[in-house]
Amino acid sequence: MKIPELLCPAGNMESLNAALHFGADAVYGGMKHYGLRASAGNFDGEELIAAVQSAHEAGAKFYVTMNIYPFDDEMDGFVQAAREARNAGADAVIVSDPGAIRRLRREIPELPVHVSTQANTVNTEAVAMYRDMGCERVILAREMSLERIRRMKETVGDSIALETFVHGASCMAYSGRCMLSAYLTGRSGNRGECAQPCRWQYAVMEEKRPGEYMPVEEDERGTYLFSARDLCLMPILPELCGAGVSSLKIEGRMKTEYYVAVVTGAYRRALDLLAESREAFEQALPELTEELKSASHRDSDTGFLLGKPETPGEAEGFHQEKEFIARVIGRDEETGAARLLLKNRFFAGETLELMTLSGIRKVTATPFLREKTGEVMDTLGVAGEIIRMDLPGCEAGDIVRGPVRNHRR
Repeated sequence: MKIPELLCPAGNMESLNAALHFGADAVYGGMKHYGLRASAGNFDGEELIAAVQSAHEAGAKFYVTMNIYPFDDEMDGFVQAAREARNAGADAVIVSDPGAIRRLRREIPELPVHVSTQANTVNTEAVAMYRDMGCERVILAREMSLERIRRMKETVGDSIALETFVHGASCMAYSGRCMLSAYLTGRSGNRGECAQPCRWQYAVMEEKRPGEYMPVEEDERGTYLFSARDLCLMPILPELCGAGVSSLKIEGRMKTEYYVAVVTGAYRRALDLLAESREAFEQALPELTEELKSASHRDSDTGFLLGKPETPGEAEGFHQEKEFIARVIGRDEETGAARLLLKNRFFAGETLELMTLSGIRKVTATPFLREKTGEVMDTLGVAGEIIRMDLPGCEAGDIVRGPVRNHRR
């Protein structure tokens, strides 16, 4: 079985480094303009050059998201931004609008183009059209079933690559083309400014009964009526790989570096096990599925890959089973102690977990040195502080995590 590329989100440099450290084959990130995640950190000109260089040094590719729908008066700037992406060394740009694709293929023919999922591609004729326009890859709409993907791949063969989402949030509208945010807040999702009103909590009120709110389901807090469940295709990864897709994409340019690390690491291990044998993958599947719950997530299902979702219904709120404690940033040359960038409080004597590319292992926290003051401490709750602690077997980029605490001492 050919193992697809694992493509991971890079909303900022921290998430980029997490994705690369935990095994991404490629990453995707945006510039300050022309992408559909305007609120992500994104990269300016110099940052983009550095980000692409980091990816290439790690043996990974970097794709630049340019999937906004540009108006005529924005098209010249759009093309210039694409030139900047090319000059930065980007391996491809991700574009939605056919007119923008046509312009890029005409003016920057050496720049590879991937067709964004925002183009809502669901049939072979559309894939063939993009191939004939000179595009190298199509990111399929999330409405595609596994069987339709398989048949599409049999038809197009190796003439163009197919990519599909494997994990992350899904929009209530057709592959994300949504006007709800624009109507309610004046911020258009098609322009990169979605306020995510589909995640808001709603109740129903009958016209002649003002102020009398009726929950759609038996829940006194109302209902998340429009909020689709997240996508999680870990359970059907062998079938998805067998369908012949070239790339598996994790959604999440607005997510934290910890989220990116957890999800990237889990799918990396899954794909590596699948490369060994299906049996090895299936033995580890319960553990890998549980690992995905360690980062902030919502209820999930397999989307439309197996037809109509078996667990229909809205996703309510977020859940998280582990907390980001610190990131390993290096070692003290004299003592060999690990240098950690603190994110959240922990206590000496606690059992924590060390996330590495090869897996997760338990570690015991010890008293540590606070670099800023030279004090030896048992606990510290100041995010951004650098501490030194004995932590054998770790390397820069590894993550220390612990239990989620609602109330800290």
